[in-house]
Amino acid sequence: MDYALAIDLGGTKVEAALVSADGVVDPATRFRGPTGAASSREDIVRSVVETTRQAFASLPDGANLIGVGIGSAGPINLVDGTTFPINLPAAAGFDIVGAVASAVDPGTDVVLRLDGTCIALAEHWKGALRGTVNAMGIVVSTGIGGGIIINSQLVAGRSGNAGHLGQMQFRRRRPELPNAPWTLEGRASGLATVRWARAHGWSGATGEELAADYAAGSPIALRAVRRSATSVGEALCSISTLLDLEKVAVGGGFSRVAPDYLDLVQAAATDSALTEYAGAVRVVPSGLDSDGPLIGAAALVHLKTAS
Repeated sequence: MDYALAIDLGGTKVEAALVSADGVVDPATRFRGPTGAASSREDIVRSVVETTRQAFASLPDGANLIGVGIGSAGPINLVDGTTFPINLPAAAGFDIVGAVASAVDPGTDVVLRLDGTCIALAEHWKGALRGTVNAMGIVVSTGIGGGIIINSQLVAGRSGNAGHLGQMQFRRRRPELPNAPWTLEGRASGLATVRWARAHGWSGATGEELAADYAAGSPIALRAVRRSATSVGEALCSISTLLDLEKVAVGGGFSRVAPDYLDLVQAAATDSALTEYAGAVRVVPSGLDSDGPLIGAAALVHLKTAS
């Protein structure tokens, strides 16, 4: 059986696993290491190398590893295989391709793409975007990222960073907190939303606590979550106006902060539209949940569609 070794590097963890040619993550080969703001560069490199080695060592007897796919928080640099994660500054300039290559057999093909690109590819291959022509897969979590499918083909972009919608700028809206960025991520991510709620008198500290207070009807929690969803919906409306999208699949932990979060995103996307075609975009939940990033990284190898 052919396997791809998939790696997902994010702001709080790195995961590695073997994924079969039909897009199934083998749970027995799935390993996780910490990253996060408290991690040094050496810690991050160690986590990436160790999880890669653990997954590689789990290759079943007689199985064939046909390559390694990496989905990394970005921006990334495809020329030299490095990553510059905004939410993981200690990893800026990290040669992730070289580090991963050192943990597997020499000569193994290693492919790097933006994590959002991998998510879109996964959703189009095995998830909620199957059968669509123009679509996006996005994640609303600690940060916000995404990937683009146009004419049923993955769009990676010149530098590999196409779809990085978290860094879209909202210059028409002044930041409400000191030093807050003018970006969608700076306004609507889980981290930014918790920060905003705390600045407005909320006493909690995590997205899970915000979810509980939203369910309980806390006015600040309601405002915070709606503010996030509205911003995401407005951004998707702008992207749909530009790219004529049919569907956007939304995943990530913060997208589940409230049962009606995606309904709020859909309403904002529809209400913001100035054209009928842009207002017709459908916002749907991810069809792959937490497996999506690994399935997408593996698809870079199995499908060989990213160029």
